[in-house]
Amino acid sequence: MSRNRQRARLAVSPRLRIVLRELWHLRGQVLAAALVVACGISAFVALRATYHSLLVAQADYYAAYRFADVFARLERAPEGLAARVGEVPGVAEVRTRVVVDVTLDVPGLAEPATGRLVSIPERREPMLNDLALRAGRWIEPGRAGEAIASETFARANGLRIGDTVGAILNGRWARLTIVGLALSPEYVYEVGPGKVFPDNRRFGVLWMSREALGPAFDMDGAFNDLALSLAEGASAQEVVDRLDRLLAPYGGLSAYPRRDQLSHRFLADEFGEIEIMTTYIPALFLGVAAFLLYVVLSRMVSMQRAQIGLLKAFGYADIGVGMMYLGFAVCVVAIGASAGVALGAYMGGLVTDLYAEYFHFPRLAFELRPPVLVATVLIGLAAATIGALGAVRGVLALPPAEAMRPEAPASFREGWLDRSGLARFVAPALRMILRNLARRPWKALLSIVGIALAVGTMVVGRFGIDGAAHLLHVQLDLIQRGDVSVTFHEPRESAALNEVARLPGVLRAEGFRAVPVWLRNGHRAKKVQILGLAPDAELHRLLDRDLRPVPIPPDGLALSRKLAELLGLAPGDVARIEVLEGAREVRELPVAAIVDEYLGLGAYMDGRALARLLREDAPVSGVNLRVDPARAADLFSVLKGLPPVAGVEVKETTRAVVQDSLDRAIRVFSRILVGFAGIIVLGVVYNSARIALSERGNELASLRVLGFRNREVLAILLGEQALLVATAIPLGLLAGYGMSAALATEFEREMFRIPLEIDGATYAYATLAAVGAALLSGVLVARRVRSLDLIAVLKTRE
Repeated sequence: MSRNRQRARLAVSPRLRIVLRELWHLRGQVLAAALVVACGISAFVALRATYHSLLVAQADYYAAYRFADVFARLERAPEGLAARVGEVPGVAEVRTRVVVDVTLDVPGLAEPATGRLVSIPERREPMLNDLALRAGRWIEPGRAGEAIASETFARANGLRIGDTVGAILNGRWARLTIVGLALSPEYVYEVGPGKVFPDNRRFGVLWMSREALGPAFDMDGAFNDLALSLAEGASAQEVVDRLDRLLAPYGGLSAYPRRDQLSHRFLADEFGEIEIMTTYIPALFLGVAAFLLYVVLSRMVSMQRAQIGLLKAFGYADIGVGMMYLGFAVCVVAIGASAGVALGAYMGGLVTDLYAEYFHFPRLAFELRPPVLVATVLIGLAAATIGALGAVRGVLALPPAEAMRPEAPASFREGWLDRSGLARFVAPALRMILRNLARRPWKALLSIVGIALAVGTMVVGRFGIDGAAHLLHVQLDLIQRGDVSVTFHEPRESAALNEVARLPGVLRAEGFRAVPVWLRNGHRAKKVQILGLAPDAELHRLLDRDLRPVPIPPDGLALSRKLAELLGLAPGDVARIEVLEGAREVRELPVAAIVDEYLGLGAYMDGRALARLLREDAPVSGVNLRVDPARAADLFSVLKGLPPVAGVEVKETTRAVVQDSLDRAIRVFSRILVGFAGIIVLGVVYNSARIALSERGNELASLRVLGFRNREVLAILLGEQALLVATAIPLGLLAGYGMSAALATEFEREMFRIPLEIDGATYAYATLAAVGAALLSGVLVARRVRSLDLIAVLKTRE
């Protein structure tokens, strides 16, 4: 070994020994800071790696099974039109299909289910939106009753290869035999029409041969659905515009690109939310970790002034001494990051499994890729650097001679308490606490900020649960007040309302008319359904922001707030309506009211005004029902056999499905957040109390020598921490509300919005958790106070 290397080794060793010694000496505080780092790193690793795993699974699935770029629905067109569609510039491949929704009678299911029948070639061949066959076989030519069921639907209903389900095919009862189970890139998120949450028991996709499905629905030699792939560089919007013009004579319902395809849009929204969480949550935890490191290192620098002076006097450069403290921070972050990566990998597996219950890929495996690990290292180093920066700057600024002198005592001049004259009314112990806090206002402020952030995180953690509960209450109890909603395949005469009203168990029946339209305001446009309701409708009401009923305007539109925002419309503005069925009327109507709801984009009209606009004699698309619970089974049995019925929605079933989805998704994240927030509170309060004990050990020992009892000394020390926690809690509750408001805005989607509603129980829970963490910290610190060696502490000053 060369002389220079030996010299360099000797130069590093003392600093390394100091770092290792301090890591052990401050092990409690180091552990608290490392735990907070571990929380931030694990949240980042779990969410980021899950995000990448989902992206990879989606990209591989779409490519392998040729997910289409453009989709279109229409009423009916001859098969020969496909050739003209293929000639549209930018179109690479065309697949025509027959797609219909029917009522299913599934063994073991009391309510009718909705099945989407999609035609496929009798002989398997490469095609757009191809099927990933998971079990069984492809349909055989000439066997009309065979179907391939979506794996999700079959699994939810316990259906196996060879089982049968009943179906009404264009008014005729048929029995379909399941010969295979499959997945499709078109239904990664398998949700029924108009729904937000999947109900895999009551909605499923069945693929049948074109030769069987076409004649059954009078579509022999015709189609009612299109899927296209685009040539490289082609504009999806240009193809959509040309396609709309081409399909308009055939009842085209407006084509749409992949980004508006229902399953893909849910995936994109979910990916966006994960991306937001990978930014906000780790940033919060790592910010607090940087704060803790700053506090610990500041205290180290203060306590080691003499050592710093000696090192500098012996010739160590400022930068070298500063790097020693940076190394301490890096060690703390490394400990936390190591645990965080391991915990994050475990949590990521759980989160990926959770997503696999909602998003159905042939392969979805959690993968911790090198870029995520590199990003983790960089984030950890950034937290260490930020945390150590303030302390290192202090080290660099200390001249050797000054560093070796004891730190100047704190100023003991009169503070606001003494000047105000209130001090004489305050007990001596409380006076000491207030004076000490007033002497170190910035330290007190930083502690308050840290605890407040942790309390706020707890509020955020439970905000999703409260918001979801409020959403269910408003949407299912106050807006959609019917027990059952029945929809028809096609609009029917008003007499159908009376027929449904006479079914067993029906107590009240209210018809509605749903019409697909383009709503436009200048260059802004949205394809939605206008729902025509009776003016005295009781089973579907409109509400304002304060949950007060809004009368259905006799003329004009009532728009949901989200839809009005997207279109830039306000009451009094005029919207252009392009009806997508019948005579395709184009009208302009005023916006008469804005209503509030949390699911979908709602547009409403008086049913009679809508009938006048459509020039029809008040037909109905469906009926909302209030049902006698004792006769619900009889009603469902009848509805299963009614050919006009396309779908049946049972409110309590919807509530259970939504509740189950939220329980599995939101509660998991909430528990993780709340657990991590508890660690933050514990870390901040414990570090604050331990540093106070270290800084004031001599003072507290002096009080003991002067005759103060142990509990009185402890009351002074912990009373200070209690005051900090008491100040931080209300600020934390406010911060939690603010962070929840920010998250509610970030998570707001067209189809789904979490209301900013936080229960009092959540505030109480966050308060109790903070108090509990503070009490636990107090117990740990109390043990240290009881074991104080008075003589050793008092000698330290000397």
